[in-house]
Amino acid sequence: MPQAPFRTFPLTRRRALTGSAAALVVFGLLLWWLLPLGQKSPSGEVRFSTGTQNGVYVRYGNLLDEALARDLPRLDVTLKESEGSWDNVTRVATGKADFTIAAADAVAKYQEDQEPGADRLRGCARLYDDYMQLIVPRGSSIKKVADLRGKRVAVGGPRSGVRLIAEKVLAAADLDVDKDIVPVDLGISGMADALKSGKIDAFFWSGGLPTNNVKELSEEFPIRLVEMGSLLDRLRAMSDPSARYYRAAVMPADTYPDAQQGKAVSTLAVANLLVTTDRTDPELTEAVTRTVIDSRDSIGSEVHAAQLVDLRTAVYTDPLALHEGARRYYRSVKP
Repeated sequence: MPQAPFRTFPLTRRRALTGSAAALVVFGLLLWWLLPLGQKSPSGEVRFSTGTQNGVYVRYGNLLDEALARDLPRLDVTLKESEGSWDNVTRVATGKADFTIAAADAVAKYQEDQEPGADRLRGCARLYDDYMQLIVPRGSSIKKVADLRGKRVAVGGPRSGVRLIAEKVLAAADLDVDKDIVPVDLGISGMADALKSGKIDAFFWSGGLPTNNVKELSEEFPIRLVEMGSLLDRLRAMSDPSARYYRAAVMPADTYPDAQQGKAVSTLAVANLLVTTDRTDPELTEAVTRTVIDSRDSIGSEVHAAQLVDLRTAVYTDPLALHEGARRYYRSVKP
């Protein structure tokens, strides 16, 4: 049987254009799939207020800065050290910084006192908990907070979150910070040296676990941690509404092995929040929140506390309402 002749069709201009258009569409879809050709990442300058030198806020801020540089290369981030939570909240609320980390009790106190810009504060994520730490020389007679009466005690800087909670803990033990102890205004950088040299008898610190300065001190000088967990009920019974943000916690025995010698320590903890204001662009806030959550493991490898950042709990930023941009992020990853 004779084979049918192979038919050819003339390539008209119309057919050529149609075929080219189809090829371009396929090529464009392929590029869209393979390359980041979507919306441009947020750009501009962002000021991030961190904390005291050598504190966890500063270490966390430095590592987050590296993660943001990777994820948002068009964003120029400036890190600014501070005295701690109260200073941080003030800076963000008054427009001197765009993002910060602050303890929930400091945020609540700022709102309660109706400080400038308090109504504009918004939350992006619940991060990790700060643990209250009371450090004394190992041979000290101080066994409980009430034993600090008449002692020289470093209570943090005047605008720090440490000072805020130290005053409340002392009050729960029936001690007035200005009358019953000798308060010393020192940050974490000076506390260790002052304790070693005998210039103070004890110091309060509130930070993620472990805090490098405390760990290094424990390896160089015999210290002990004083329990504070037993004061929780008295704290919550006080008239200060921000006290409700404290919870009972236990410092694991291996947090500061040389100081704890195999014993866990009962203490108090308070959540840290990533804070901004309603002035911040939603797209920027969404992108920053995404990086905070996505970089948990990489940051957590160097800052142990960051390992506790959890997508399931990050959305709970009480006492702050979620920023619209953060809300968009959580909706986008909701299973």
